[in-house]
Amino acid sequence: MPDGGGPWRHEPDPEPQPPAPPRSRLAWGPVLALVAALAAGAALLFKLFPGAIRSPGDWAWLVGGGAWVALACAGLLRAGRIDWGEKARHAAIWAGIVAVLAVGIAYRDELAQVGQRVRGEFSSTYPVTSGSHELVVTQSDDGGFFVMGQVNGQPVRFLVDTGASDTVLSPADARRIGIDTAGLTYDQRAETANGEGLGARITADSLAVGPIRHANVPVLVNQQPMSSSLLGMAFLGRLDSFQVKGRKLYLSWKD
Repeated sequence: MPDGGGPWRHEPDPEPQPPAPPRSRLAWGPVLALVAALAAGAALLFKLFPGAIRSPGDWAWLVGGGAWVALACAGLLRAGRIDWGEKARHAAIWAGIVAVLAVGIAYRDELAQVGQRVRGEFSSTYPVTSGSHELVVTQSDDGGFFVMGQVNGQPVRFLVDTGASDTVLSPADARRIGIDTAGLTYDQRAETANGEGLGARITADSLAVGPIRHANVPVLVNQQPMSSSLLGMAFLGRLDSFQVKGRKLYLSWKD
């Protein structure tokens, strides 16, 4: 019969645990080198950007950054054995991230233009800024130049038509931007790509194509349906110049 134990049963002594490895002390050399490098970097920044630290807020930012560095150094001093190779890899990764962010901030305008150019190639209706006071519209597959504009703050897709004297809104676009087409008086003859038709004269509060913006622009609302609204000479005539080179339409304007 197995012994179920009793009041005189002696429990075995617990197995001795292996002693914890001695906690190595961190040499002051790397920490002091880090502090010296940070101090040298701060001195270099002061030399490269004299007068950059002027306001109390600037000094508070500098002191706060120093406090974080001091806290990090204190954490290192209390740490055990440190794998400096791993820490160096982590530091290199963070340095690369900071460098990428710095380059992105420094070249944000150029990167925005790259995105606009890519979008312009894949969606030809969006104009692309190609220089100071110049827009480029890419020709569509059917040979026309379509451009996204805004009438009274609402997006409208226009066909650039140098043969149209007016800027003409299709009835669908007019209704979409909030114009009551049923209450208009269609007493203006309009030459459109579909032939002669009747239109109603209105004044748009604003008409914009990219950064080109005009206020109080006369616009015709066509009575008959149209495949696309037209951007005519009423808008193009206000530009400094417009010209076609290859598959590109260049629109230039003055302030």
